[in-house]
Amino acid sequence: MQDPLSISNETTDRPPIILVGNPNVGKSVVFSYLTGRYASVSNFPGTTIEVSRGKLLGDADRTVIDTPGVNSLHPQSLDEVVTRDILLSSFDREILQVADAKNLRRGLTITTQLAEMGLPIVLELNLMDEARRRGIRVSGSALGEHLGIAVVETVAIEKRGLNELSKSIESPAKVPQIRVAYPAAIERGIAEIERILPELTIRKRAAALMFLADPDDAAGAFKSKVGDDESGKIRQVAEAVQSEFSNPLSYIIGVSRSKVVDRLLDTVYLKDATVVPREAARGLRRRSLLFAFGAALLAAALYHFGGRAALSDWGLHPLLIHLIAVHVLIAVVPYNMLARMTTHYILGVVVLLEILYITYLFVGVLGAGTLVDLLESEVFGRYVVPGVTAFLDKLVPIAFVKDLLVGEYGLVSMGITYSIAIVLPIVATFFLAFGVLEDSGYLPRLSVIADRLMRRMGLNGKAVLPMVLGLGCDTMATLTTRILDSKKERIIATLLLALGIPCSAQLGVIMAMAGASSAACVVTVFLVVALQLFIVGALSNKLIQGRTTDFIVELPPIRVPHLGNIVLKTRHRMIWFLKEAVPLFLIGTFVLFILDKVGTLALMERWFRPVTDGLLGLPVESTGAFIIGFFRRDYGAAGLYDLFMDGLLTPNQIAVSMVVITLFVPCIANFFVMIKERGLVTALLMVAFILPFSILVGSLLNLFLTVAGISL
Repeated sequence: MQDPLSISNETTDRPPIILVGNPNVGKSVVFSYLTGRYASVSNFPGTTIEVSRGKLLGDADRTVIDTPGVNSLHPQSLDEVVTRDILLSSFDREILQVADAKNLRRGLTITTQLAEMGLPIVLELNLMDEARRRGIRVSGSALGEHLGIAVVETVAIEKRGLNELSKSIESPAKVPQIRVAYPAAIERGIAEIERILPELTIRKRAAALMFLADPDDAAGAFKSKVGDDESGKIRQVAEAVQSEFSNPLSYIIGVSRSKVVDRLLDTVYLKDATVVPREAARGLRRRSLLFAFGAALLAAALYHFGGRAALSDWGLHPLLIHLIAVHVLIAVVPYNMLARMTTHYILGVVVLLEILYITYLFVGVLGAGTLVDLLESEVFGRYVVPGVTAFLDKLVPIAFVKDLLVGEYGLVSMGITYSIAIVLPIVATFFLAFGVLEDSGYLPRLSVIADRLMRRMGLNGKAVLPMVLGLGCDTMATLTTRILDSKKERIIATLLLALGIPCSAQLGVIMAMAGASSAACVVTVFLVVALQLFIVGALSNKLIQGRTTDFIVELPPIRVPHLGNIVLKTRHRMIWFLKEAVPLFLIGTFVLFILDKVGTLALMERWFRPVTDGLLGLPVESTGAFIIGFFRRDYGAAGLYDLFMDGLLTPNQIAVSMVVITLFVPCIANFFVMIKERGLVTALLMVAFILPFSILVGSLLNLFLTVAGISL
C-alpha cells in the first residue's frame, strides 16, 4: 500500500498530526485553523476518497492530515477504511482527535480504539457551546486526568480554545490510559493471535481484535506484514473463539468497549434532560427577538422613506415581513415544539415551503431582479460597456478588436457582463441564503422529511444533502455523493444532480425569468423538473442493482446563525466562483465569437433550427445559449435571460427553455468530476441519456401547451 502520508513525497523530521473524529464534529474548521487554509487535496491510493494535508502554521516541518469522519476503526464504509489505513501506515505519528462534546460517547469509543492501537493523542472536546445549551456538562480536566492525556475544550467555529489547542499539540502527545477487559475466551484468542503476529505499526493487541472482529478486512489491512500462512492460523483462532459465542465477536467486542466508555462518562459527563429545552431556547429566543426587532426598525424606516411600491420594486416587500414573522414565531413557540415542527411529515412541508418562498424572494427577486438590474443596466449598461467602447473608438479603432471586446459576443459586453452583472449578484445572494440554512441546523432536518420520497428513488434521506448542495454547485455536490453508503445510491444521486438540479446562478436566472412572467410559469417549471427527477430516480432504482442503505442522521439544535461566519463562508465561496466561473465565461464567449466570425454559429443554428424552432418552439437565437450551455449551464441560462430581457421569449417559451436548460447536459467541470467519481463509461452513458431526454421533455411540454391552448 502506498503511504498516504507521502502523497507529495515530502520528508519531515517531526511526526505528522493526523486529525481523527466522527463525522460533523468540526475537523475541517480545526484543520483550516492549524494550516491557515493552505492545503493540498489528493485521492487516497486506489480510491476516490480525498485526503487533505497541509503544513502546520508556525512549524513548516510538521504536516497536518485531515482524515474522513469515522464512527469506528473497524471499518463499515470506504471512508472508515481510508482513515484506518492512514493510521496503520506509519510508526511515527500523533493523533489530534476531535470529539463532539454533546455526543461524547461516540468520541470516546474512537478514543478507546486509538488507545488499544497504542497511538498518542490530544483530545479536543469541540461544540462545547451546543453541549451547554443542551444542559450537558463535561469536565475536560477530569477527563484528561482519567485518560492521562491533554484534553482541550473548544468552540472551533468561534475560535474559542484553539490557542490552547495549538499549545497542546506542541508538546509530545501521550497514549490514553484505557484498558478494556474482554470475556475470557476473547482474551485467550487475543493472546494466541499476538504470538502469531509480527511487529506492526500498532500494538499487537489492537491488531488481534481487528482479526477477531473481521478476519477478511484485517487480512487485507495487514497483507504487507502478515503472510497467508499466518492469516490462515489467525482465522482458525478466530473461528474457535467465535464458536464459544452465539453473537458475532464484533458485537461482543463493541459491547465490552461501551461498558468501559459508560463508566468513564459517569465521572466526567452529566446531562440534566430538563435543562435541554430551557438552555437551548434561551439563546435562540433572545437572538430571534433581537433580529425581529432590528428588521422591524429597518422595515419601518424603509417604508417611511421609500414607500411600499419602492420596496416591492427593490424586492424587499414582502421579504422583510416574512423574515420578521418567522423570527417572532421562533421566539414564541416552545423549543421542543419548534424542533418537532421541522421534521413533522405535514408541518415540516409547510416549514419547507416557507423557507423556499423566503429564498425565492431573497435570491430570485432581490438578487436576480434588483441587484442584476442595478449592475447590468446602470453600472455596465451606462458606464462600463460605453466606456470601453469610447476608449476603443479613440485609441484602438480596429473593427475586429472592437467586436472581440464589445460586440454581440464581446468579452466585455457579453462575457464580463454575464458573469459579473447577471450571475454574480445571483450567486452572492444564494450563497448567503444557503449559509444561513447550513448554520441554522435545518439541512439535516430536511433530510428527515425527504427520506420517504428519496426511498422511492433508491436513495435515503441523506441523499437530500448533495441535492441541496447542488443548488450551490453541482460539481461540488457530485463530490459529496461519497457520503452515501452504497454504489447504487452514489450512481443515482450523480445522475439526478447532472440531470435536474440547477446550480445557484442557473436557479437564480430561472427564478428571475419565471417570476417576471407569471405564477403559472413558476409552478409549471418546478413541477415538470421535479416530476422528471422522480421518474428517472424511480426507474434507476428498478434498473440499477444494489440496495438502499439505512438512514441514520444526527439532528443538531436549531440556532440563529452568526452573521460573521455567514459572511466569511460567503466570501470564500465568492472567491471560488470568481476563480472558477469567470474564466470559463470568457472562454465560452470567445468560442461563440469565433463560431460567429467563421460562420459556424449560423450554420449550427440552421442545423438545430428543427429542434429549437420546431420541436421546442423557441426562437432560433436561443441556439447559441444551448450551445454555450455545454460549457456551463448557468451561462446558457444567462443567455436565455438576455433573450427574455430583450422581449424575445413568451411565457410559454420561458417555461420550455427553463425546463430544457435545467435538464440539459452537465457543465464541463461537473462532467470531469463525474468521470473521476463514477468512471468514464458511466459518465458518458449519463450524458448520452440526459441530452436527448431534456429535448424530449421540452418538446412534449411545448406540444402540450400548444395543443391544449394554454398560455402561461
